[in-house]
Amino acid sequence: MEFRDDDLAAFAENGAAPLPAAAAEGHVARNGASIWYATYGKGAPVILLHGGLGHSGNWGYQVPALLEAGRRVILIDSRGHGRSTRDTRPYSYELMASDVLAVMDRLQIETAAFAGWSDGACIALVLASMAPERAAGVFFFACNMDPSGTREIEPSPILDRCFGRHSSDYRQLSATPDDFGAFVDAVSEMQRTEPNYTAEDLGRIRVPVAIVQSENDEFIKREHSDYLARSIPGAEFILLPGVSHFAPLQRPDRFNAVLNAFLAKLPG
Repeated sequence: MEFRDDDLAAFAENGAAPLPAAAAEGHVARNGASIWYATYGKGAPVILLHGGLGHSGNWGYQVPALLEAGRRVILIDSRGHGRSTRDTRPYSYELMASDVLAVMDRLQIETAAFAGWSDGACIALVLASMAPERAAGVFFFACNMDPSGTREIEPSPILDRCFGRHSSDYRQLSATPDDFGAFVDAVSEMQRTEPNYTAEDLGRIRVPVAIVQSENDEFIKREHSDYLARSIPGAEFILLPGVSHFAPLQRPDRFNAVLNAFLAKLPG
């Protein structure tokens, strides 16, 4: 039977599925921060980048599916999130993309595919724009590339449950467990003002990209995702029916099937 957590009740109570034992994990010192990473399995590498306010454990339903498909999976906690620290500089997607490149360098990974969720999707596409030779492809799920792509947020029990889980996980994992409020403010400021890619910027992206939008996304406008798919050369658009911004948690089997299908089409 397909696992479903449409209202995020299970996530709010227990988080995502526990991650398997890592083959290796550690931290990379980069630009005033200590960036946590973990690696799993062997094969073609895919780097999973989580959403804003979350951490890599939110990919708990995806890691086993990718390992079963023969992938090497790398998880990275974005600076200031999860087990990673930050300095006093404002958050930016370019700064966090440079952190990912530093982890790739530490692990001697020349090229990887990326799957990004929300802020993680922005980080992945910014990285692919900055260093296309390092990106085999980008699975861009549930994010915008300029501020016009976001919707007005409407409070809901699902958002409350997700926020509560993020708050609890932050207190458990962070080196600054009492600073969740300041953390939210700083990340929210970045999200209000970044990224700022124009159609011309998007037109210069030269890696395989899938723009993936949920039918009921609470944050991202459908027309913005359509625009991204039109503006990025060769990009495909994928609509996930019956789910929202939290599809990897709500219907992981469906999400994983689409993700694995994209990865299987990448060169090499």
